[in-house]
Amino acid sequence: MLARKFLLITGIAVCMAGGLLAQDKKAKKGKEKDQPQSEAAASETPKDITPTGLQWANRDMTYHGKNYDIMDSAYYPKYRLKQFKRYMEHQEAFPPKPRNMWEAGIGFGLYNVIGNVPTLMLWHKGGGGINVNVRKSLGYIFSMRMQYIYGVSKNLDRQPTTGYDGPYTTFNYTPLQMATAANPADAIYRSTRTEASQLNLDLMFNAGNISFHKARNKIAFFGYVGLGALGYKTRVNALNDKYEQYDFGSIVKDPNGKTKDIRKELQKGMDKTYETPAQTNGKSQILDKKTLDFAPSIGAGAQFRINKQINIQIEDRYTFPADPFLDGTRFGPTLGNTVSTGRSSDAINYFSVGINYNISKKKCVEPLYWINPLDHSYNELSYPRHMILPNPVLPDKDEDGITDQFDKCPKTPAGVVVDARGCPIDSDGDGVPDYKDKQMITPTECQPVDADGVGSCPCPDGCKEIVNTNNNNNNNNGKNPCGNIGAGTLLFPEKSNKINKGMEIQLATLAAQMQANPLCKVVIMGGGSGSKLKEQKSWEHVNAVIEYMSDKNSIGRDRFIFKYGEAGDESIVTYRPSNVDEGGDSNVPPPHPNIK
Repeated sequence: MLARKFLLITGIAVCMAGGLLAQDKKAKKGKEKDQPQSEAAASETPKDITPTGLQWANRDMTYHGKNYDIMDSAYYPKYRLKQFKRYMEHQEAFPPKPRNMWEAGIGFGLYNVIGNVPTLMLWHKGGGGINVNVRKSLGYIFSMRMQYIYGVSKNLDRQPTTGYDGPYTTFNYTPLQMATAANPADAIYRSTRTEASQLNLDLMFNAGNISFHKARNKIAFFGYVGLGALGYKTRVNALNDKYEQYDFGSIVKDPNGKTKDIRKELQKGMDKTYETPAQTNGKSQILDKKTLDFAPSIGAGAQFRINKQINIQIEDRYTFPADPFLDGTRFGPTLGNTVSTGRSSDAINYFSVGINYNISKKKCVEPLYWINPLDHSYNELSYPRHMILPNPVLPDKDEDGITDQFDKCPKTPAGVVVDARGCPIDSDGDGVPDYKDKQMITPTECQPVDADGVGSCPCPDGCKEIVNTNNNNNNNNGKNPCGNIGAGTLLFPEKSNKINKGMEIQLATLAAQMQANPLCKVVIMGGGSGSKLKEQKSWEHVNAVIEYMSDKNSIGRDRFIFKYGEAGDESIVTYRPSNVDEGGDSNVPPPHPNIK
């Protein structure tokens, strides 16, 4: 019987859930139709919007949270996309509420009527209950739930009583209030069975999802208040299987004994027919002659999250209708020779354990009472993706490419090539920077030089003829074939042989100068001496520069003189025009190819 009713109420709950989902969908469609066409068009937003105002080109747009990505438009219904677009364009401070799942659940538990007759627990062969429910979140704290409960409660006296009325009086039991000297009161043990159905609408609230110290909680505590319809029918076990009065004196051996023993003796000695309808409060009745009442209830419980769609629930509901006849009687235990009037109204306690499943057809987040709304705030502070932030600006007053913090020569004239320290290049080390030096390469023996960088060495006899007949820079009618080709310094990043953006700009300038002076050769010199590793790194850096000039700028390799292992840091490569009598190879094998 219980199994059939369980299947029946499960079917009813599924139908109810389908109806609620349909109503929700219809309401959303209505909101969409109410929007003007212009607003609807404005609200159509692509799934992946790049927020305007982002000023970091290399900003990490990866979502790092544990709940859902607020910047994914697929989580929002169409009628909320307008707010989403305004939020992404920094016209709105708050993101819209995401589409979230419905929760449907089923459970079972202990169903007990708390009245004048003590209740029997399930493990004492008492009653129990089953329930189905559908729940929808209204926000991060409040939600609404519809719950149907079918329960059976059994109540049984553990002490004899002479305080009772119908239906016992109709079967010639004599209560204390009707007893005489000739007809003394009959002490009985009342046994009742209450079958009830409850349909409740609950306003639920919880705050366990809001956490300042973790992304989400796996346990959610909740409470609720509810109002529902209660239909119940109570029956009394007043007669034995022969429809005669019970002889309780023969059933219970010791009325003053342990209540546990009395309960077992009564359950063994009495049948289980509950043949007689109990007294009622005279209110209206519904199906199967059940008394109809409307009763408030309160409750609390906890949910344990298994995964995104499944959770286990423990809950206790206390229902208090204004009705003293739930257990079939309005009389309490006998107090000496006085009949107690008992409770003014009975109550129902339903303690249950259930499992809930989150339902959705579209892309949704979990019910909002599982979502921590601080997840977005904290992640935005730690990994900014939406905030408007200024580009990091490092001051460089002389605009030489070296920030003022590291610039050793902060007032370099515009357009002058500088080294890694921000100082103008001085290729020959004569103390006059190249942009002022009229003699770019001054031999050491000819230094010191004058203010123009010109040394004091006289030209030996026949040197002019040597210039004209030099193998490297000849056929230029006695003029210097290198013209105005300048020297420069390249700084490679640590543990890298790649040409970076800054180097590309310098080498593009050098390529233009070499194309304008096609008879000139350029010396590429790499620092790095003192160890095999440094010599190999020096060779790799020089080779990287020559290959880049050959591949990217179409400058023949034979126009370079390859030098490595010079004094200085292996990360630095310098270049300069060759001297008129300077020679050298453009292809040099690596010194230590097996060292990496």
